[in-house]
Amino acid sequence: MADITAKMVNDLRNKTGLGMMECKKALTETSGDVEKAIEYFRKKGVKASITERAASEGRVAVAIASDRKRGVIVEINCNTDFAAKSETVGKLAGMAAEKFLADPSIKLADDPAIKDQLVSISQQTGENVTIGRSVALSTATGVVGSYVYTVAGKGKSAVLIALAAKAEDDLYRNLGMHIVASRPIAMTRADVSPETVAKEKEIAVEQAKATGKPQEIAEKIAIGKLNSFYAERVLLDQEYINGEVFKGSVANYLKSKGATLEKYVRIEVGQ
Repeated sequence: MADITAKMVNDLRNKTGLGMMECKKALTETSGDVEKAIEYFRKKGVKASITERAASEGRVAVAIASDRKRGVIVEINCNTDFAAKSETVGKLAGMAAEKFLADPSIKLADDPAIKDQLVSISQQTGENVTIGRSVALSTATGVVGSYVYTVAGKGKSAVLIALAAKAEDDLYRNLGMHIVASRPIAMTRADVSPETVAKEKEIAVEQAKATGKPQEIAEKIAIGKLNSFYAERVLLDQEYINGEVFKGSVANYLKSKGATLEKYVRIEVGQ
């Protein structure tokens, strides 16, 4: 039997918001595996918040090529919100984004100018300021746009979107707002990994069986649960977030605008 430590219990509490004894029991049942413990709760129908508090502060910056065929997002991490929203960190994020746009193969943390700025800001603030994630999105035939969600003067989340045909800036902004708020895990159902689908089906079956349903009925219920999962987590299946702008799915919203979504990427600080 695995030794269930206080840290393991606390980690699970942070992820689920559930009580100490519940978390300890779940960890005991799953040999100390936090992710399996979360599945344990879900299979029993226990409501749990699976969003853990962000591990760090920071900000994101976006850069888009002049021909709008390519865009990038760069994340800067630090210890406090105070440093994250400072002008110096903002300038560093902007410089890093422009460098990454110019050369997507560059390792930003090794760039001499970036390294100098990281050291300088760390010395000024006393914080560990580092380069976080960096992503690029390109299209051969479409147009790339972006949306940045700003909180307290800094970019908290950013989205890059490639549409197959040139669209109005409002569409990029509205779609970006939706992606930031709804946090889809995939663009289409086909993009969801088979492992995720299998796991969600298993959880749905176990939930139904926990209420006394036989296996055959539980399997049918699971199909309906999967459809609900897709509607909640798959971008094109999701209900568009702002009913005043459009009532219907994201797929239908794009169709109403005569636009086709090729792909997107999203980064949120700390996630």
